[in-house]
Amino acid sequence: MPELRQNLATKQWVIIATERAGRPQQFLEAYRPLTEEHPEHDPSCPFCPGNEEPENEIVRVPADAEWQVRVVSNKYPALRKEGERVRSFDGVYRRISGVGHHEVVIESPRHNLCPALDTPQHLSTTLQTLQSRCCELAQDPRIEHIICFQNHGEHAGTSVLHPHSQIIALPVVPYEVRMRAEEARRYFDDTGTCVFCQMLRDELQAAERIIAENASFVAFILYAALSPFHTWIVPRRHEASFLRASAAELADLGDILRRILRKLYCGLRDPDYNYIIRTAPLRDPGDEYLHWYLTVVPRVTRAAGFELGSGMFINTTLPERAAIFLRSVRDE
Repeated sequence: MPELRQNLATKQWVIIATERAGRPQQFLEAYRPLTEEHPEHDPSCPFCPGNEEPENEIVRVPADAEWQVRVVSNKYPALRKEGERVRSFDGVYRRISGVGHHEVVIESPRHNLCPALDTPQHLSTTLQTLQSRCCELAQDPRIEHIICFQNHGEHAGTSVLHPHSQIIALPVVPYEVRMRAEEARRYFDDTGTCVFCQMLRDELQAAERIIAENASFVAFILYAALSPFHTWIVPRRHEASFLRASAAELADLGDILRRILRKLYCGLRDPDYNYIIRTAPLRDPGDEYLHWYLTVVPRVTRAAGFELGSGMFINTTLPERAAIFLRSVRDE
């Protein structure tokens, strides 16, 4: 019989459609070239070496011709860094000028690389670069929240194969972020405990949805996973902000993120996915009750009318079964 499960941190409900549940292997991508089967260099790719535009470059690591990571301004930014943050109100109409930052982190000179094929050390360098840019952007008084994310594959929203992630620094705190922070604050007020820390303890005790862990992080499929293989990578140390993660933690994050993405790459044949770093708002950090984490969402199903109309999702794969499947996939 189907059941509804709730995520204690977000209060989101999901329908686990057990009678419709299929084997995890049903989500194997139909044949298409794997990332590694594309050429190492594409002369037409704007992110490949030889196509650099120095006027758009913000930083490169290392700072020479043999770069490993570059950060550039997005050529088609969602927000503009020039101008003042101006609010206006006219009855029910509210407006804020579209100021902010939109940057692209080019994660490798290799065109046919992705985090699943990367080394943990290089992935850690990418994460350190992301954190460094976030810390720099946080100094802008116009900015209230920063989102780091990667879109891998067409169904995840990317149009460029070359490995890259993005940073968007916003002049507002998005509604969903504010609501999640409010739910976490309420739980803390009621219990004196961080809800994310409690979820982590409970998942470690149950063990059935754990996929991987190391000294600093635990990766598990959510009890109330919104979709098949919906995974959280949660730091063991309580900390509200990704901006304050230590160098050792970023090294461990590179290790476990690669392992999870490698399992998806090998087990589901390089599926499209999004990963998002969820961190506290800048001006109201909620140090006691918020806890940063990274979420991985493989795009193996599609949202339709029910999801749009209800805000709920239907997950046709049992989270426990998905976890068993991913644990069985080698990540070497």
